[in-house]
Parts: sequence; structure tokens; C-alpha cells
Amino acid sequence: MSRAALAFLLCCALPVAPGSGALAADEPALRVLVLENAPPMSFRDEFGHLTGFSVEIARAVCSEMRVNCAFDVVTQSALLPAMSQGKADIAAVGLIETAERRARMLFAKPYYRSMSLWLALPGVTPGQAGVKVAVVGGSAQDAYGRKQGWDMHAVTTHGELGEPLLSGKAQAVLVPMITAINLQKTEAFRKLGLTTTVIQAPELSGDASFGISPFRPELLKEINAALDRIKRNGTYDRINSRFLPFRVS
Repeated sequence: MSRAALAFLLCCALPVAPGSGALAADEPALRVLVLENAPPMSFRDEFGHLTGFSVEIARAVCSEMRVNCAFDVVTQSALLPAMSQGKADIAAVGLIETAERRARMLFAKPYYRSMSLWLALPGVTPGQAGVKVAVVGGSAQDAYGRKQGWDMHAVTTHGELGEPLLSGKAQAVLVPMITAINLQKTEAFRKLGLTTTVIQAPELSGDASFGISPFRPELLKEINAALDRIKRNGTYDRINSRFLPFRVS
């Protein structure tokens, strides 16, 4: 390359915009919120690095958009306030759309389908008097149980949901199906001999999506396009196979 050509590239070339095909190091990072201790969707590996199905889908989306993303951990109960106040750009969490959530954030196109399961000791049924139900505080399951008037036992993270049943603090747990499958990997949890019921409620079953800050509506089109691309190029399927025992798309 001639010196004249090099000088032109250094001083006169057009700047690279986000999403145009190359990472721009000087672009401010998008802040992405993820849950912690919510395997297999979001957790820390043996080296302390954040990973999981939702985390890696978010990383793939950021790569496709050619933007820098900074990942921060948030609890389920703090997620909605943070997004509605513009403290983050993307919530890389599987969120089912509800009227309350739609009023406070935007939603990307779905990246998997979810349903909720009631796991309980034999003979314990939803709505039964005197039953304490374990849920993640601030989750859709928590909101649903309180709406039904159930006695709730809230924990901070999905990874803590097994302890209330093992210790006798709760007689049932209301969880997303993927969390339930992960809980069943623990021998002590399997030995409880819990019965399983699918909760048929629109706010607990359906398409799950990333949340987007209401202050960043321009991200919606880019994120949706990136999700389409990772499904077409095989990235989505590779992440699915890495973390989940079945197809969720």
C-alpha cells in the first residue's frame, strides 16, 4: 500500500458505525444485565466466568451487531426497575411479556419458549391451604403465586430453589421448566419424589425474549436481525446443544 493510500485511510476514511461490520473499540459498550446462579441459563463456570444459554446467546447477538457489550449481574427482583430507569440497555434474561413488563421495557423477538412447573411433595396441590411455595423473588412465578394468594417463600436466585424443599421450609416450588430439569440433576432433590404439574397460565408459559431499555428503541431492529442471523448460521443451535438437553427454539 502506498503512503498516500495509507494517509487517506488514517485521516479521511469514514468512521465505522455500530452494526456495520467491525467492532469499534471507542464505541461505548452496551450494558447487558444477566442473572447469576441460574443454571443452565446463566451462571459462573469453574473459573468464575459468566456463561450459560442466555449469556452466550447475548454474546453471539453482540458479536453479530458488531458492538461492545459489558455484562453485569442483576437479581431478578432488581431487573425490571433497572431496565425501566434506563440503567441498562439489554436484559439477557428469558422474559415472558406481560402488561406490566411491556409498560416498562421493550421486547426483542423470542429466542425460546418457556413454561412453568409446579413441583411438590406427593399429595400437595396448587392452592392447597398451609402449603408454602418456593419461588425466585421478583419472578413471574412469584407474581403469579402472590396473585393467587399462596404463601410464598422467596429466594434470591434460581440456584437456591432446591434448599427450601430439602430443608422443609417449603412443600412446593414453582419454576421455569428448564430450572426444574436442572434441579432434578441433584440426587438429594430427586429422592424427594416430587410430583410435577404444568401450570397453564398465560403469564407463565409462552415465548421468552430479551428485554430492551425503553430509552434505546433503535436497538430493537438490530437485535432482532442479529437473532435471525445466529439462527441461520448455526450459532444458536451450537449454543443450544452446549447447554440444554433438548431444542427450545
